[in-house]
Amino acid sequence: MEERPETELISIPATPRASTPEALTPSGQRSPRPAASAGGKAPSAAWTPTSFISPRFLSPIGTPMKRVLVNMKSYLEEVGHLTKLNPQDAWLPITESRNGNAHYAAFHNLNAGVGFQALLLPVAFAFLGWSWGILSLTIAYCWQLYTLWILVQLHEAVPGKRYNRYVELAQAAFGEKLGLWLAVFPTVYLSAGTATALILIGGETMKLFFQIVCGPLCSSNPLTTVEWYLVFTSLCIVLSQLPNLNSIAGLSLVGAVTAITYCTMVWVLSVSQERPPTISYEPLSLSSFKASVFSVMNALGIVAFAFRGHNLVLEIQATMPSTFKHPAHVPMWKGAKVAYIFIAMCLFPVAIGGFWAYGNQMPQGGILNALYGFHSHDIPRGLLAMTFLLVVFNCLSSFQIYSMPVFDSFEASYTSRTNRPCSIWVRCGFRVFYGFVNFFIGVALPFLSSLAGLLGGLTLPVTFAYPCFMWVLIKKPTKYSFNWYFNWILGWLGIAFSLAFSIGGIWSMVNSGLKLKFFKPN
Repeated sequence: MEERPETELISIPATPRASTPEALTPSGQRSPRPAASAGGKAPSAAWTPTSFISPRFLSPIGTPMKRVLVNMKSYLEEVGHLTKLNPQDAWLPITESRNGNAHYAAFHNLNAGVGFQALLLPVAFAFLGWSWGILSLTIAYCWQLYTLWILVQLHEAVPGKRYNRYVELAQAAFGEKLGLWLAVFPTVYLSAGTATALILIGGETMKLFFQIVCGPLCSSNPLTTVEWYLVFTSLCIVLSQLPNLNSIAGLSLVGAVTAITYCTMVWVLSVSQERPPTISYEPLSLSSFKASVFSVMNALGIVAFAFRGHNLVLEIQATMPSTFKHPAHVPMWKGAKVAYIFIAMCLFPVAIGGFWAYGNQMPQGGILNALYGFHSHDIPRGLLAMTFLLVVFNCLSSFQIYSMPVFDSFEASYTSRTNRPCSIWVRCGFRVFYGFVNFFIGVALPFLSSLAGLLGGLTLPVTFAYPCFMWVLIKKPTKYSFNWYFNWILGWLGIAFSLAFSIGGIWSMVNSGLKLKFFKPN
C-alpha cells in the first residue's frame, strides 16, 4: 500500500499593516510606532482582538478564509487607529515623533504664549487707560481661548485625517489655493518675524546683562550691539539642532519657567519701588483727534499681539498619538487649559502692575525698559542682572518653538523632491541658513521689535478670525442658528480689527520715524 506524502505546510507571508510604515529618521527615531528594543527583539505587545490573526495561525487555512480574516484585521486596525498617517510625516520635525502628552502640550503652549510681547502691555494701557485697557485685555483673552478650543477640536474634524499644520486646516476649510494664500503669509510672518524680533531683544538684553554684571571694569572694548545679535544668533543655531518638536519639550519647560519668573519679578519690583512724581493715569492725549484714534488702534494691536501661539496649536497636537478611544484633543486641551491659566497669571499682573507703577510715564520699550530707566540705581545689581538673564533664556527657548514650523516647511520641500528623509547635514544646513537670514534681517531692520501694534494687526486673523470661519466651513452648524451667527460675527469682527490695528500700527511707525526705542538705557 502506497504511503501518502506528508502535506507540506506553506508559510504565507504576513500582510502589511494598514498603519503608517516605519521610517528611520535622522534623529534615529521610528515614527509613529516605537522602535525595537536593544538586541533586535521587538517589545512584547499587549493582547488585542487581532493578536490571533498571525501568519502562523493563517498558514493552514485556505485562501478564502484567510482573506476574510485579513480584511477583518485591517478593519479592526482602522477602527483602533483613528487615522492613517502620511508616510512622509515620519520624516518631518513636527510629526517625526508622536510621543507627546498633556505635560508637553502645557510646556509648549506656555512657552509660545508668554514672551517679550507681555512686557509691552503697559504701553497699551498708557493710551487706553484703566477701564478700556482691562476690558480689552479681558475680551481678547476670552476670545483667543475660544478660538484655541476650536483649533484643538478641528485637528481631527474629518474622520481618517489629521490636520497637523495650520496651513493644512486652512486649505481644508477655504480650498487649496485660497487657504494657502490666507494662511501662509501670517503664519510665516509670525514664525520668522517673531524669531527676528527675539534675536533683537535677546541680543540687546545680553548686552545690558553684561553691562550690569561687569560694570565699569569691562568698558574698555565692549562688543557692539550687532556683535551681541551675532552671539545670540549663534546660541539659537546651536540649540536648533534638536531634531523635532517633542525633543525641545525640555527647552519649552525652561522657557515657560523663565517667562513666569521674570514676568513676576518685573511687576513685583516695579510696584515695590516709589512711583515717578509726575505720574498720571489719564490716557495720553495727542495733538489731534486723528492721532488719538490711530494711537488707540495701535494700542489695541499691542493687546492682540500679546496673544500669540495659535499658529503652533495644531503642530503641538500633531506630536501626540491618537486612537479611537484616546483621541489627541483630550490631552491637548488639558495641557492648553493649564498653560493659559499661567498665561493669565503673567499677562494681567504685568499690564496692571506696570501701568500702576509708571502710568503715562511708561516708555515705548515697555516695563523692562522702565524698570532699568527709573530704578537701575535702586534695585540690587544681582537682582536686576538675574531678571535680564531670565529674559535671555526665554528668548532662546521661544526661538526654537517658533522656528520649528519653518524648519518643517524646508524639510517638507526637500523630502517631496528627493523622496527620502533629510540627512543630519542637510537638516543642520537648513537651520544654520535660517538663523543667519533672521540675523541679517534684524540688522537691516532693527526697528522690528518696536512694531508690536503692526505685528498684532497683520497676524490677528490667525488667532481671532480664521478659526471661527474654519469652524463654520468644516463643522457646518445649522444655518442661522446661534452657533452659525456667533462664529460668522466673531470672524468678520476679527478681520475688521485686523485692518484697523494694522493702519494704527503703520501710523505709529511713520509718526515715530522708525526709531528704535526698545531697551535704550539712559
